[in-house]
Amino acid sequence: MLYHGSNIEIDIIDLEKCRPHKDFGKGFYTTTIKEQSHRMALRVVKRYGGSACITAFSIEDGVFENANLKTLIFDSPNEQWAQFVLNNRNPKFSDMNSQEYNGDCKYDIVKGPIANDDINFIFNQFMVGLVPMEYLIKQMEFKKLNNQVSFHTKMSISLLKKIEVFR
Repeated sequence: MLYHGSNIEIDIIDLEKCRPHKDFGKGFYTTTIKEQSHRMALRVVKRYGGSACITAFSIEDGVFENANLKTLIFDSPNEQWAQFVLNNRNPKFSDMNSQEYNGDCKYDIVKGPIANDDINFIFNQFMVGLVPMEYLIKQMEFKKLNNQVSFHTKMSISLLKKIEVFR
């Protein structure tokens, strides 16, 4: 089961409404952790109003082995994951051919750790040159990171089936 936390129930996923420059690029973000989606819903409510709502989705087993989809999985935080997140968050990143970038939605689905607020501080230190990549990776080993599964194309969105809503 995948969960999406918001201030509204999600009936139709509209990729045009998704914000750019997120960890894995512009897309619809979910998690396998219900409590994490609830915390996200509360953050959205604080920013935009409304009330917390979690929409749960199912997806077929084996979706990451589907030959018709281009997927990317990060099992744990590593240098490739960190560079991918940094590139996607950077509005000035321009190498569309890079495999470490998804602003062009070259990946249908991406799964991996979420760069939460604890990690943001270390990322910012790296981006301004205060710490090297090795330090950033080492610090992530000590953080308890949640997960995210992001969907970036209409084809991948079509695989999600809404099954339940929690208010």
